[in-house]
Amino acid sequence: MREKSNNHSIKISQGQTFPLTIKRLGINGEGVGHYKRQVVFVPGALPGEEIVVEATKIHPKYAEGKVKKIRKQSPFRVKPPCPIYEECGGCQLQHLAYEQQLKEKRDIVIQAMERHTKLHVNKLDIRSTIGMEDPWNYRNKSQFQVGQLKNGKVIAGLYGQDSHRLVPIQNCMVQHPLTNKVSEEVKQILEDFQVPIYDERKRKGIVRTIVTRAGFRSGEVQVVLITTQKEVPRKKLIMAEIQKRLPEVKSLVQNINGNKTSLIFGEKTLHLSGEEVIQETLGDLSFELSARAFFQLNPVQTVKLYDEVKKAAGLTGQEKIADAYCGVGTIGMWLASGASEVRGMDTIEAAIIDAQENAKRHGIDNATYVTGTAEHWLPKWVEEGWKPDVVVVDPPRTGCDQKFLDAIKKVKPKKFVYVSCNPSTLAKDIEYLAKDYKVEYIQPVDMFPHTAHVECVAQLTLI
Repeated sequence: MREKSNNHSIKISQGQTFPLTIKRLGINGEGVGHYKRQVVFVPGALPGEEIVVEATKIHPKYAEGKVKKIRKQSPFRVKPPCPIYEECGGCQLQHLAYEQQLKEKRDIVIQAMERHTKLHVNKLDIRSTIGMEDPWNYRNKSQFQVGQLKNGKVIAGLYGQDSHRLVPIQNCMVQHPLTNKVSEEVKQILEDFQVPIYDERKRKGIVRTIVTRAGFRSGEVQVVLITTQKEVPRKKLIMAEIQKRLPEVKSLVQNINGNKTSLIFGEKTLHLSGEEVIQETLGDLSFELSARAFFQLNPVQTVKLYDEVKKAAGLTGQEKIADAYCGVGTIGMWLASGASEVRGMDTIEAAIIDAQENAKRHGIDNATYVTGTAEHWLPKWVEEGWKPDVVVVDPPRTGCDQKFLDAIKKVKPKKFVYVSCNPSTLAKDIEYLAKDYKVEYIQPVDMFPHTAHVECVAQLTLI
């Protein structure tokens, strides 16, 4: 989301250098300043810094630039510990001290509320961001593209920011050590067995991506090889070699994606060897994770996030809860022991089947899961005489569907708990509900340290 400039006449030209004072961080982690009333976004610059900028891109309402020189440095600037930090682009804030990252993330939430709502933001209870004791090695899943150098060496990593150049990653500092170890070894096995690696430009080759997921508590690892076709030369030998070198790999899966697309997964998934799922635990709940199952990427912070949802729901044991966009049912099951009944819905049938299985396995008999939209089920349930006291929602980055928000206005639950991964869409949805619901507080949670992402739990109550 880019801030609008008041002045439409462009005063900055491409390649021009000029001084700039950075006022704050933008939603993507870049520094934001104004030059002759024109908004300028500068990746790598920090609030309070006085810099010299070179304009790299000019847009009708804003400009982008790069740091040429820092004249006055932020006291919170630190040396990024990752050697490929600037090339990779996966993290945006490693150059900012962690405690300050938490403060800036709260400020990103405040900015979103100022920009997209008519509320008195200074009167809102926007709390301090909940961070991590150890903000490294927190991601339980990696998806590394594979490439091949002219000398036959296989590399795996991420595409650099705004480019199609593959940046090799051997030891990502935000990934769980097991995902790093396994990805590195699988890459070596592909090289040893001379498996044809996919070339995006020529659209030739077989293996595209290595997806690795580790269970933090179980120590189990699942490997998914994304290939362009079903047949892979020496497939059985490769599987045997992975199991020999990596006994922690409990599940080996192949997914076929022959399309020219930026999507990682294709439609067809084949179970190759070991188990079809790996086990993971959150608090007292354990989950079986299949190759395509959505699961939070930071299990340590997920427990804190879900505990905040529980706090916001304020359960006494009597409440009826509707869990919209419920996925595999994690949030609803987290709340079930404190509620009289939980009903969840999602449009993805496979997720609902997983949710039903998860509830059954945990002996949670007060939770029901159905396929379909919340805007279909909520009014239907009310008609049948079942009205939720609390609705919990954890929508995608695009926010809630307007039909769903209209259903909330119609059904009028006493409490609406909104879990958001995008402060801008959270603010827009809050504004849409502002006549019916009051924002009691917003609690930011840092799910992805060293990136610009910030998750929030907002408690809204019926006016």
